[in-house]
Amino acid sequence: MHVSVLSSVFGKLTYLLIAALVSVSVFSFAVWLPNFALLRKVLHPDAAGSVVEKASFLFSLYGSIGTNFTLVSASYTIIIAILFGMNVALLTYYIKRAQRGARGLGSSGAAGIGGLVSGIFGIGCAACGTFILTSVLTLFGATGLLAMLPFGGEEFGFIGIGLLVYAIYILMKKIDDPLVCEIKSA
Repeated sequence: MHVSVLSSVFGKLTYLLIAALVSVSVFSFAVWLPNFALLRKVLHPDAAGSVVEKASFLFSLYGSIGTNFTLVSASYTIIIAILFGMNVALLTYYIKRAQRGARGLGSSGAAGIGGLVSGIFGIGCAACGTFILTSVLTLFGATGLLAMLPFGGEEFGFIGIGLLVYAIYILMKKIDDPLVCEIKSA
């Protein structure tokens, strides 16, 4: 079932491109987020440097996945980006296919969004830990909670992966189901 659904969806160039573009966007967001202040200064219109130099700088930041992130956080950041791209492509395929019917998305849409949000909370580098979660928790004076977690907040990345896998599973199951109800003979 799952292989046939994946091959029918990603066998079409449109959905493969959607998955790739979303994955690259999520990965870029994760890598560039810890360097947001630097990016703002370098990419400012008044900053020195040509467009080519600024683009080269942007691409050079992709190398920080190997230096600024731990092996675990780099791994789940890449996995979350790929899974979220797959989730969006499958969801797009399902919505387009179901436009003729009136079936709801239910838990698969919520789990996909929950997976991305949880994954975003887990994004961080080796130096600053979970970047977003730490920033949010400092507003409430609760950064000590991260120290009490066994993996220092990386649990959110694992939860994000789990939720995205669940969302993809549910979407594949719904794509595999017929759009119309079966007629049972009496």
